[in-house]
Amino acid sequence: MDISITNVHLDLGAGRRGTDMGPSAIHVAGLIPQLTTLGHKVARITSIGSKSYEALPTGSPKARFLPYIHDVCQRLHDDVFTSLQQKMFPLVLGGDHSQAIGTISGIAKHYRSDNQEIGVIWVDAHTDMNTPQSTVSGNIHGMPLASLFGYGPKELVALNGQLKRCLNPEKVALIGIRSVDLDEVPLVKELGVRVYTMTEIDRRGAAVCFEEAIERVSDGTAGIHLSFDLDGVDPKEAPGVGTPVPGGLNLRESHLLCELICMTKKLIGMEVVELNPTLDIENQTGKLAVWLIQSAMGKRIM
Repeated sequence: MDISITNVHLDLGAGRRGTDMGPSAIHVAGLIPQLTTLGHKVARITSIGSKSYEALPTGSPKARFLPYIHDVCQRLHDDVFTSLQQKMFPLVLGGDHSQAIGTISGIAKHYRSDNQEIGVIWVDAHTDMNTPQSTVSGNIHGMPLASLFGYGPKELVALNGQLKRCLNPEKVALIGIRSVDLDEVPLVKELGVRVYTMTEIDRRGAAVCFEEAIERVSDGTAGIHLSFDLDGVDPKEAPGVGTPVPGGLNLRESHLLCELICMTKKLIGMEVVELNPTLDIENQTGKLAVWLIQSAMGKRIM
């Protein structure tokens, strides 16, 4: 497979500095040699970023750094769309999760030209469905999924093209959820997006929940985009994240999800986000990111 890697150096959407260095930590952990070992070809590497936090005005407290995040997302949208048009698999390394607005809107645009919609598996400790009206922090990394559904800053919603939303809520599954702002809950329930909380995963079993989620998002779609926020994993396994929440996916559950998605042969894009090397321990989380990407891209135990 020909892979296009896009490094997104962005931390403006987060509440803590440092995720702009996430792509570098993933590369240091040996991503490209591991992909090559699996038989893939890294055909293209690009980098997208913004000026540093200190050089920019914060802007609205309800949508901090909005113009600059929009600029990054617009460039990422175009980059991912171009990769797919050139028949390359888009692998996007973040960066905070606000970047998913650019990644997913670009993928959706490509498949919309064939009258197809995409499915999304969204791994996260949080639902990321705040809006400027509901947010407490004003951090846009808590708003990407809402924006992709058509709720949020008009500049970000505009990346969906002429549509109010570029995702069908029935074709999105959130996995690993265990921290939801009370003001987010009404929108989550209104849209009917499928949320697999850690409580449900514990009760029903990871394999059952993952297989169900994969079936939901792949049925009748062009394929699955995997948006993997590393804070979806338990902080014991992934300490290098800015918003850690105890009780997340363990190491094997995280790999199982990636392996099951790979086995469908319907993976059409992947992004790994929210790695903050300033909070990591000897690049433990960077190495985990590489392992998860390997699992999603074909590595097996035997």
